[in-house]
Amino acid sequence: MPDPTADAAFATIAAERRAFADVLDDLDPDQWATASLCGAWNVKEVVVHTMVGPTGSIAGFASAMLRARGSFDRANQVMVERRSARPIAEVVADLRDHADSRFTPPGASWLAPCTDLLVHRLDALVPLGVPTGRPAELWAPSLDFLLGRSAARMGFTGRALPRLTYAATDLDWTGGAGPRVEATAETLALALTRRTARLDDLAGPGTGMLQAYAAR
Repeated sequence: MPDPTADAAFATIAAERRAFADVLDDLDPDQWATASLCGAWNVKEVVVHTMVGPTGSIAGFASAMLRARGSFDRANQVMVERRSARPIAEVVADLRDHADSRFTPPGASWLAPCTDLLVHRLDALVPLGVPTGRPAELWAPSLDFLLGRSAARMGFTGRALPRLTYAATDLDWTGGAGPRVEATAETLALALTRRTARLDDLAGPGTGMLQAYAAR
């Protein structure tokens, strides 16, 4: 029997891919070439990355792993490089054409592709000053996920988080235990995934600890 929770979750992911595509339609070439918040990738490369899984193949992944000498991170980079030369229109079309994909990394639930999409959407849009225009409530499951061990294991956080009480100011969500740090859901997600773009927007006695975690 299909899991109704998973069905609703993947429907949400599909809607968010289409909403992201709608925002991307309005970007100009200079914006696509702007450095993102995600390492050395520009906006176009980040968008490509969000759809590498849904548009990829087992053969393509195996080839990338071979070229990367077994490194998953390097294989991911190889797959992004292969697809980033395509026209912008094709990159945006992937979000719509494969919006309903249920691809998940091995051993992961829907929370992994959902969180990946939400975080990388910020990677692309925050440097451009473009708002996502999406409801904060979408973040609640992903914030729970980011506080868990699976997120660290899969590279979203990468290390143990500071022992804090994390509180979103734009939705009814808190997690963790310890000194309180608060901000919008998006700002908390950026800090938890070690992006430094909005660290000055954090507030509360736990601010310094989270800023230090994100910045190192």
